[in-house]
Amino acid sequence: MAASNWDQRYREGSDRWELGRPAPPLQAFLRTDSRAPQPPGRVLVPGCGRGHEAALLADLGYEVIGLDFSSEAIQRAQVLHGSDRAGLRWLQADLFDEAALEAAGISAASLQGVLEHTCFCAIDPAQREAYLDTARRLLAPGGWLLGLFWCHQRPDGPPWGSAPALLAQQLAAAGFRQELWEPAQGSAPERDHEWLGLWRR
Repeated sequence: MAASNWDQRYREGSDRWELGRPAPPLQAFLRTDSRAPQPPGRVLVPGCGRGHEAALLADLGYEVIGLDFSSEAIQRAQVLHGSDRAGLRWLQADLFDEAALEAAGISAASLQGVLEHTCFCAIDPAQREAYLDTARRLLAPGGWLLGLFWCHQRPDGPPWGSAPALLAQQLAAAGFRQELWEPAQGSAPERDHEWLGLWRR
């Protein structure tokens, strides 16, 4: 789907994935779980939307880049969470545009973390291998990918669903080592079949 289509969704408020806050399973995990990665570190949030998870990571002490290719999404994130807040930067760019990322200082092995929430399910499933390859390329050795994945089995999208076992295989094939992969706890009622995962490069 083109950026202009996502811009339209944000203008209309038809982005039904919007919760108005960080996803509860991610917030609980990052704030309270001993298995969660710890700051400091430079973290990318691809497809950040209105920026709730990016702002959460900044509150926790990370240096955060909220990335989205929708200008409307970035503008709304800036309004909600500030455009000049310490530790939090917004970038309008396509995750798959390597030149644009390089120009913004996001290069191979330059990140300690990637937080995934609703980007993986929003892109065409044919792009998922490229998504995982990009995340691995940008992460430093030992860097982490923390994701809340929507593993519904409905045939249509976006949001596109995932099969938990297949997704774990895809991550392993992309060079990630699994530390955690389990059904999410405390998901919002409208978010059925979420899975929480943590992998290392």
